[in-house]
Amino acid sequence: MASSYPFLINWVSYLLQRNSMAFFEISTTNYEEDIKTIQLAMTKMAAVCNISTGFRFGDPTSKFGWTFFQLFMDQELYVGIEDKFADMIKKTKGDKPDEKFINFLGMYFESKGCNVKVKIVNS
Repeated sequence: MASSYPFLINWVSYLLQRNSMAFFEISTTNYEEDIKTIQLAMTKMAAVCNISTGFRFGDPTSKFGWTFFQLFMDQELYVGIEDKFADMIKKTKGDKPDEKFINFLGMYFESKGCNVKVKIVNS
């Protein structure tokens, strides 16, 4: 599936450019709407953390009615989110900090109208 959105990039190229980032896989059944909403939500979250950029999306793949794509988050943005939203992250489900962060992201996207699943690929 070729992307028609300019903010989607080839993830291999992006990985070569950066060395410290978190990788998330996002699953959705409504890709066209959810990618726009997540782009806006992440841009706003980065602005709250005083970071102009800090995330990219990988190319989507579709299987069985679901679309999967990666969210690459720079370490600076990851730490900024942890700092700015520490109280909220602490209250989310999960035993480990990564689990809490993933659940927080999922809830954040849900609060913006997305019905997505988020999982960490590599931390």
